[in-house]
Amino acid sequence: MISSHIDEQIFESISQSDRIVITSHIRPDHDAVGSLLGLGAALEAVGKNVQMVLADSVAVSMRFLEGASRVKKKVEEPFDLFISLDCSDTKRLGDILPDGVIVDINIDHHLSNLNFGRINLVEPDTVATSAVIATHLAHWGLSIDKNVAAPLLMGILGDSLGFRTSNTSSSTLRLTADLMDYGINLPEIYNKTLVGRSFPAAKYWGIGLDKLTKKDGIIYTSLTQQDRKSVSYTGNDDADLINMLSSIEGSSVAIMFVEQSYDKVKVSWRAIPGIDISPLALSFGGGGHPAASGAEIQGSLVDVKDKVIPATIQFIKNIDNNTRNEKVRNLKSKIGELK
Repeated sequence: MISSHIDEQIFESISQSDRIVITSHIRPDHDAVGSLLGLGAALEAVGKNVQMVLADSVAVSMRFLEGASRVKKKVEEPFDLFISLDCSDTKRLGDILPDGVIVDINIDHHLSNLNFGRINLVEPDTVATSAVIATHLAHWGLSIDKNVAAPLLMGILGDSLGFRTSNTSSSTLRLTADLMDYGINLPEIYNKTLVGRSFPAAKYWGIGLDKLTKKDGIIYTSLTQQDRKSVSYTGNDDADLINMLSSIEGSSVAIMFVEQSYDKVKVSWRAIPGIDISPLALSFGGGGHPAASGAEIQGSLVDVKDKVIPATIQFIKNIDNNTRNEKVRNLKSKIGELK
């Protein structure tokens, strides 16, 4: 439970600032965009001059939200306060942070967060940064209306994979119900967040699925820059294909390789309940959550796959061995008690 002292610090910082920059990580997902637009709308409602900035553009699939068209790619005006959302370290901000500037407020829910802000509100047990914001807004002198609730709900749906992740709790569902009470149509926003696909994205998926491989308890596929170009897909992500791969039976971990350039690859992992994949992502310079983690790795697509696939297989084997050893220890302990 975060102490009220941190909320008081955030309240004072916002109260004393007129010009505020809020930003999030590169290749922004639903929670990054949702927390950005939600907090941005809440700040604007109390008269703040807000610059919403993302190094990468808001994906077309998320531009249905109010305010999405006003997100900029760089800081364009002076500011009094700099807020980072849903980002575990400053490198993930891209080139947004001006030289010599320290993040004033860092709001996140990643266990791997480095607490890089002057003020750090990090809740690893919370399902999404959007949920952190929704829970604390009132403590910061801000309120929720429909334009605030809609993006925050999108963020919660995105990071919980539609309430499917293990950290989805009864409080998550109560918070969702509270946000719906502001006039949000849950089926509509659920469809736009998790179900709907553009035609280029569907063709992009087809390329990835055609390459799908199963090996030693994992499934994986890859998408290249040429793949994106061939179907006119404008993003540099996987169009959420990784989350579909995680639903395929018969594997413990799904991996998605997305070529960013000739020497850089974005790797995403999804794991079944009971496997914490984040230490593996951390070993490659990334991070994330137990069930969903990622890393951006230098090297060609071939080289990165040659490193990541064996490491993931070995990681799963180590977990299996540890589990078996634990079961043996428990069995011996019970036998000892019977004697």
